[in-house]
Amino acid sequence: MSYTAADVKEIRERTGAGMLDCKKALEEAKGNFEEAIEWLRKKGLSAAAKKAGRVAAEGAVSAYIHGEGRIGVLLEINSETDFVAKNDMFQNFVKDIAMHIAAMAPLVVSTEDLPAELISKEKEILTAKAKEEGKKAEMIDRIVEGQIKKWSSDKCLLNQAFVKNPDVTIKDLLTETIAKIGENIIIRRFVRYELGEGIEKRKDDFAAEVAAQVKS
Repeated sequence: MSYTAADVKEIRERTGAGMLDCKKALEEAKGNFEEAIEWLRKKGLSAAAKKAGRVAAEGAVSAYIHGEGRIGVLLEINSETDFVAKNDMFQNFVKDIAMHIAAMAPLVVSTEDLPAELISKEKEILTAKAKEEGKKAEMIDRIVEGQIKKWSSDKCLLNQAFVKNPDVTIKDLLTETIAKIGENIIIRRFVRYELGEGIEKRKDDFAAEVAAQVKS
């Protein structure tokens, strides 16, 4: 199957890959458009993995406020150079991550960041719940272990489905951005504030509101 210059241009626009890489992808895929994109994606993931160990000390600290000041996020994302930190693609990535945090309320960046005491407390709650529901004693540990694994994944930013595109995780998005930009990028830390959080009151679903706004 042959391909045209227009095919190369379209793949480049969709993936952000270089022109030569796009041509190579079409050759490898024998002109099949979707297979070429998949080839580039795999190549990009491999390239991103090689960059993951490089020092990233530049970047940006960004603030995002939702609505009329009801949810706020302060986020630090690092890049290797100041040049990339000022790049539109990097800036858009930072903005997307800040909006995602506002919408989905992760607790930490990765599972390694979850405090041991928080995990222990959640285990206590889940164990008590399993006993209350009459689960067999010999099954409780296994049940709770599975629930903790899912809970940990749900609370960690990198494991969450991206609010703008649930087909990819934040980790996938990060990896693809590294591949396109050509530098290591690290989501270092964030703080999320929600108005009245911790105060007993009627709770509006601000997260759902943010998610709806981001998807529109």
